[in-house]
Amino acid sequence: MSNEFMQCSKDILGGVPVFFGTRVPIQNMIDYLEAGDTIDTFLEDFPTVKKIQAIRALEYAKTKMLEYAYENVA
Repeated sequence: MSNEFMQCSKDILGGVPVFFGTRVPIQNMIDYLEAGDTIDTFLEDFPTVKKIQAIRALEYAKTKMLEYAYENVA
């Protein structure tokens, strides 16, 4: 599976979702954010990831969370 910001392939880190064209797991960005770091800090530490990829990943997560919330409104 792949799109403009993410890909999953058993040949890359055993199928862990990574930023497209890199070997950087998307989980790394989530870990940075959970630790209180900024997107810019993450991008400095992982220069193969483009800012637009990070933004698209966050937008995707937001969309999925909102879809879930709307589908599960009591």
